[in-house]
Amino acid sequence: MSLLITNIGELVTNDPEAGVLRDAAVVVDGDRIAWVGPRASAPDADERHDAGGAAVIPGFVDSHAHLVFAGDRAGEFAARMNGEPYTGGGIRTTVAATRAAGDDDLLAGARRLVLEARRQGTTTVEIKSGYGLSVEDEARSLRIARQLTEETTFLGAHVVPAEYAGDPDGYVALVSGPMLEAVTPYAKWIDVFCDRGAFDGDQAREVLTAGARAGLRLRVHANQLVAGPGVRLAVELGAASADHCTHLSDADVCALAGSETVATLLPGAEFSTRSPYPEARRLIDAGVTVALATDCNPGSSYTSSMPFCIALAVREMRMTPAEALWAATAGGARALRRDDIGVVRAGARADLVVLDAPSYLHLAYRPGVPLITTVLHDGVPL
Repeated sequence: MSLLITNIGELVTNDPEAGVLRDAAVVVDGDRIAWVGPRASAPDADERHDAGGAAVIPGFVDSHAHLVFAGDRAGEFAARMNGEPYTGGGIRTTVAATRAAGDDDLLAGARRLVLEARRQGTTTVEIKSGYGLSVEDEARSLRIARQLTEETTFLGAHVVPAEYAGDPDGYVALVSGPMLEAVTPYAKWIDVFCDRGAFDGDQAREVLTAGARAGLRLRVHANQLVAGPGVRLAVELGAASADHCTHLSDADVCALAGSETVATLLPGAEFSTRSPYPEARRLIDAGVTVALATDCNPGSSYTSSMPFCIALAVREMRMTPAEALWAATAGGARALRRDDIGVVRAGARADLVVLDAPSYLHLAYRPGVPLITTVLHDGVPL
């Protein structure tokens, strides 16, 4: 079944050859885009949708999210708003709640967040484990995540759980051995939180190299809380992305600029923790590829809204509206090493968002306003 979306006032394609098209149309055939071009030249299709002159953009690609968990940490958020600093220590609170929850409850909670994100235009989401921190609980977290996305990430190296507080190297050995073996059938990626209070550079290297040997692709939580080795380790090992990138040296920026590692920025975390925002302008001007993602999690960034993150990136990180939209779509695709999403061109997945606005500029211009009217994921309307 084919679908013609016509009377598109502004079409953002992210295709360098097409750019932004006016008075455009798109033909979808099954789960793929079959044709893109001027409305007057559009071929016939089985069905037709009139966009009414609205803007159409690629579906958002959220390449960093933690959606399999139980409970919330609203009290922790309130404490931060009262002046307490963010240290990452609250992760263990979520671990306890997640371990106590049943599979059905965890799946229902994660599915609710995926649908919440989908209504806001997200058509691809990466989901990490990291709130189980035992062999059994990490494996079931990823089994659950795999039911909702093909972009699943093993984050057993999130923090050291309480039962290993006196033996962090023993926990690293567990993550790199029996835990990794148990989760590999359900994971595409492996990640590690390389930062103060989590894992140092040597521990992170051990986890990532073990994951690579097992056939998993690499991602790194890097330089969120303090400057450290995470970014340069990500580049050295060829990780697809270094995420957070809040505290960067000139050497970190230079390393990223000379690599294929994407700097994934997560402004929802800085908003929620009252921390300094990453210097997106510095990264972009240096030639670094930048992505935006939500970091949706119950502790430090409980938002599933990519439009909100776009608005923050423009207002707080000095990105242009065009740069922010690209980072939230094509940039996220780069961070997942995908070329079939985040772009509107023939052969790409039919992931499209129709806005209740004449231009994508309104995503930052009208923050907090529900501008998403229609979402197609693999050619199927939400």
